[in-house]
This record gives sequence, structure tokens and C-alpha cells, in this order.
Amino acid sequence: MKAGITAAVATMLFMAPAAQAGETLDAVKARGFVQVGINGSLFGFGMPDDKGVWHGLDVDTARAVSAAVFGDPDKIKYIPLTAQTRFTALQSKEVDVLCRNATRTLSRDTELGLNFVTVNYYDGQGFLIPTKLGVKSAKELDGASVCVLPGTTTEQNVADYFRANNMKMKPVVIEENTELNQAFFSGRCDVLTSDASQLAGIRAVAPNPADYEILPQIISKEPLAPAVRHGDDQWRDIVDYSVLAMIAAEDMGITSANVDEMLKSTDPNVQRFLGVTPGNGKALGLDEKFAYNIVKMVGNYGEVFERNVGVNTKLQIKRGLNAQWKDGGLMYAPPFK
Repeated sequence: MKAGITAAVATMLFMAPAAQAGETLDAVKARGFVQVGINGSLFGFGMPDDKGVWHGLDVDTARAVSAAVFGDPDKIKYIPLTAQTRFTALQSKEVDVLCRNATRTLSRDTELGLNFVTVNYYDGQGFLIPTKLGVKSAKELDGASVCVLPGTTTEQNVADYFRANNMKMKPVVIEENTELNQAFFSGRCDVLTSDASQLAGIRAVAPNPADYEILPQIISKEPLAPAVRHGDDQWRDIVDYSVLAMIAAEDMGITSANVDEMLKSTDPNVQRFLGVTPGNGKALGLDEKFAYNIVKMVGNYGEVFERNVGVNTKLQIKRGLNAQWKDGGLMYAPPFK
């Protein structure tokens, strides 16, 4: 009986077609670069420096995709998008992938025709206030004017929070991130609400960061993840496993510094992951060394987190939920086999 099952499985595997290039991968390769929708003005996640070089956790996520596809992390055209235009740009094929601190929700997965991949940052919505306001809890914000971006989960969450706590608020709704931040810093509103990571990035570039604080309350779950369009499973797999490769590398102790030495590992899991034992690359329609290229050129997830948003950056964010599963966090990658 066992032999019969084995033979049947072997026949199915033999007959299974090799991965074929999907529409998006074909277009990306023909173009020679990946078109990435990005925030453009969020320190630590996605913005260029004064020399025009892009930095951030979402930027490095995009660079991982480029490294996987081209063996070069910088074959990218960054396209800054607002919260209101980001999904339309993806739907209309203006961008190939959205790496723009976007929360995965049921309606976005279905009504908007998007596929979110593995979460690259677990977040939650908070409140940024001037320290001089003297507020220590979000429940003390009754009657406050609140700066918020339209077309976001943030807008609905804050309305729900105030309603649930029998408080009133005066929304100050501004579409552009930069203008919204300026409105807050100039005193047009008492409070700025957004994902806590975004608030940390905004505070980091404030005229005087010490004048502002993030309240301790987190009022929502915001799993932030890259997104692609429905209808191209291969491209979704490529983007998904580009994120997962960084997570898996950290789990296995593979870094940009030791990845060349790890090529000599006798661990079958490491051999498969780095492409020493072939199969994974072919399954995705990529080079067998796609994961090696990601780790060598971009780094593992821990490296990406620490250099962009970690405790030694201006954002000073602890790993928290974004730690590896074995360290009490939610970062967990399936087997690469």
C-alpha cells in the first residue's frame, strides 16, 4: 500500500509542470526594474535622504524583491504614493508591488482585489501629542482636535475609539502626509493619530522630538504587509518568499556577514535555503541563489529592522511583536523545501 501511494505521488510530481513566468514577472524582467509603490516621506520606512538615496524598512523589503528577481537589490523605480492613491496605483499596474505601510484587511483583500503577503511589520494605532498638553492617557482626549489621514484604517479606528469611550473629537483631515504633519506641529490639532511606527518616524524628524510623546494606548491591530494584485500567483509567491527569506535567515542564524561561510553548512535546511541544494529557485521561476542574494545584499529581517527602526536609530523601537517566534514575537517562516 505504501509503495502504491509513493508511486502515485512520484507520478504526480513528475507530471507537474515547471513554474512558468507570470505576466508580472515577464513585465518586470522586460522592463529591467521593479516599480514599487512607497510612502516617500516616512522616516524609517520609506523616504530618500538628502542625496536622493532611499532608506527604510519598506525600502529594504522592495530591495529584497529586486535581489530575488535580478540578483541586484537596486533595480527599482520608487513611486511615492499617498494613502488615497496607493491601492489605485497597484490596481492600474502603475506599480508592481506596494511596499507602503499598508494594513491587511478583509475588504482590501476582497473588494479591492489585492493579495497581501507575509507581514513585514506588526503595528497598532496610537496617539502623538505635545508633551505640554499634559495628557497621560488617550481617554483624556475628549473634545480634542485630531489630525488624521483620509482613506485609511486609522480614520475609522479613531472614530470608533472615541465613540466607544463616549468622547467627542474634532477631526482635521488632510490627505498629504507632509501637510498633515505640518498641521500638527503648527498647532492646528491637539493630537496626531496613526500607526505607532509612523508616529515614531514623525516624531524623529520633529523640530524638537523631546517636545512630543506617544501615549501608551494602542487601539488597533495593524498588520502591515506588501501587496500585489489578484490574478498572478507566481508574482505573489515571489514577493511573499522574498519577505519570508529575510525572516527565515534570521531564524537560522544566517546574516549578510556570515552567509558566504554558511554556504559550507552541512545542514540540509541551510543547503536548500541558500540554493546549494537546488529546487526552491526553480519552483519560483528564479535563480537558485535568490535567498542567498537577498541575505547577502539586503540582510536578514533582524538586520533590516535594527538599521531602519531599531533601538539604536532615531525611532528607538524595540522588536516586540516583530521579534522571532522563539523570542516571543510573531515572525515565523514556513520551511523552505
